[in-house]
Amino acid sequence: MTYKVTALHPIEKKILELVGNDGCITIETLSDKSGLTIDQVRRGVERLKFKKLILISQDFSVFFELDDRGRSALAHGLPERRLVNAIQLEPDKGMALLAKSRAFEKDELGAAIRIARDQNHWLLQASSNTNKANLKISQAVTEISPEERVIERFRNVQRISETELSDFEKKGTELLLRRPNYLKKIQRQVVTISLTPIGQATAAEVSASKSAHTEFAKSNTRTKDRPDRFVLDLEAAVKTALPGKTHPLTDLIAEIKEIFLSLGFTEIDGDIIQTSFWNFDALFTLQDHPAREMHDTYYLSGVKNVAEIANEEQIANVSEIHNKNSMNAWDIQEANRLVLRTHTTPVTLKYLADTQPNEAKIFSVGTVFRNEKVTKGHLSEFFQIEGIVTKPDASIRDLMGFQSEFYHKLGIQKVKFWPTFFPYTEPSLQSMVYIEKIDKWLELFGMGIFRDEVTIPMKIRNPVLAWGGGLERLAMLRLGIDDIRTLYSNKIEWLRSVPKCQL
Repeated sequence: MTYKVTALHPIEKKILELVGNDGCITIETLSDKSGLTIDQVRRGVERLKFKKLILISQDFSVFFELDDRGRSALAHGLPERRLVNAIQLEPDKGMALLAKSRAFEKDELGAAIRIARDQNHWLLQASSNTNKANLKISQAVTEISPEERVIERFRNVQRISETELSDFEKKGTELLLRRPNYLKKIQRQVVTISLTPIGQATAAEVSASKSAHTEFAKSNTRTKDRPDRFVLDLEAAVKTALPGKTHPLTDLIAEIKEIFLSLGFTEIDGDIIQTSFWNFDALFTLQDHPAREMHDTYYLSGVKNVAEIANEEQIANVSEIHNKNSMNAWDIQEANRLVLRTHTTPVTLKYLADTQPNEAKIFSVGTVFRNEKVTKGHLSEFFQIEGIVTKPDASIRDLMGFQSEFYHKLGIQKVKFWPTFFPYTEPSLQSMVYIEKIDKWLELFGMGIFRDEVTIPMKIRNPVLAWGGGLERLAMLRLGIDDIRTLYSNKIEWLRSVPKCQL
C-alpha cells in the first residue's frame, strides 16, 4: 500500500526520497542535503507525519567542544606534558625558575605537578633540594593520558558526540570537565525522522516516478526537427501563495483545547462580568486585600447587579469565613460590586458549587482583565488557561502529573515544581519549564489545591486541583517573540511569516 504520489508536494517528495536513502535522518541533515530551509523541512515533515508516512522520534544527545584553555592545549600541549618536557630539556632548572618562566600561567604549574606526579605517575620525587627540580621523569611519561587522547580527537573536528568516545576517552572527558575552561559539555534535543511501512513504499514509488520523469524529459527535449515539443518541469517552483489563515493565537487556543479534551476534560464557559462575591469573596480574597483596589481591578460604575449574587446559605458561609479571618466586618455591598473578571476561577467555582460533582475534569480558556500598564511583558486584557480536577482521592501528586502531561503534549519535556503561595490554594506550587530553543528554565503556570475556606462554604466535598496561567506567555515562547504586543499588532508581514504547522 502506498500514498498517492501525485498528491504529494515537491518538498514532501524530496524529504521522502532523502529519508528513504538514509533510513534515519535528522531535520538538520535533511536541510543540508535537500537545500531546503529548516522551516520548509519542518513544515514538510509535519505534513508527512499527518499522512502517516513518517515517524518522528525525539532524543537528547551529548556533545563536547573545546573551551579556551582546551584550544590552547591542542596547540601547545596540556600543562603537565609541557612540564615534563621542560624538565627533560633542563633537569637542573629550579622550580622557582620554572614558576617565573612564561611557559606556565600562574595557576597552572601547581596543578601540572600534581597531575603529572599523582595522577599520571610521570614524575617521581628525587630529592628534598628545593633549589633544583626535585622531580625526575618516570618511564610512564611515554604513555598518553586520557585527557591528551581527548584533546587530540579535536585536531580536525570542532565537536565530538559522546557516543563516538571509547571508555578511555570518556574517562578523559570526565577529567577535563573538572578543569575550568578546557571542555564544554553540550546537551541538545535531536529530532530524528524515519519512514513508516507506507512511507517506505511511497518513497520507492517517488524515486521510480522521478526516474521516469527524467527519461520523459530527455526524450522530449526541444530540437530543430520538433520545435513544437517542450519539457514540462513538474517540480518547478510556483508563485508564492498568501492565502487567508487563522491567527496564531486562535491556532494555539484550538491546540490547547484539543489537549484538554484528549485528557478527558470538559470545557466550561461563563460571564466576563462577575460580582466581587464570586471573583474575590468566595475565593477567600479578603475585602481589605490590595488586589481588590481600583489600581488592580476594573470595577463597573453605573451598572447594578440584577440577580442574586448567591443563595442565602452560600452568602452566610462566606460571611462567616471572612469575619473569622479579617479585622473588618464582611460587607455584602462590597461583595455585590461588579467587576471585569480578573481570572476565570469564579466561573469554575460557581460551576462546582452549582453542580456538586463527585468527580469532574473541567477546563476553560477565557479572557480576563487586569488594571495594568501595557508593556512588552504585560497586557490589561489577555487569555487565561485553567484546568480543574476534583475527585475523592485527589492529591498534589495527581496535580503535578496532570500538569506535566499537559506540558508534554505541548512539546515541553522538562518540567519541575517548587512551593509558592497563592491566596486560595494550599498547598501551592509554581511550575518551571525548560525551553530548548533559548536554553533556559522559565516560570509558567501556577497551581494548587483549593483551601478549605473556599470549598467548605460551597459544600464541595472532595479536594479540588487547580492550575492556570496566561496563554500569551505560552504563545511568545512558541512563536519566538519577546514583545507580547506583537500578538495583537495585526502586522501583515509578521502574520504571514508565522508557519501554520510547527514542530
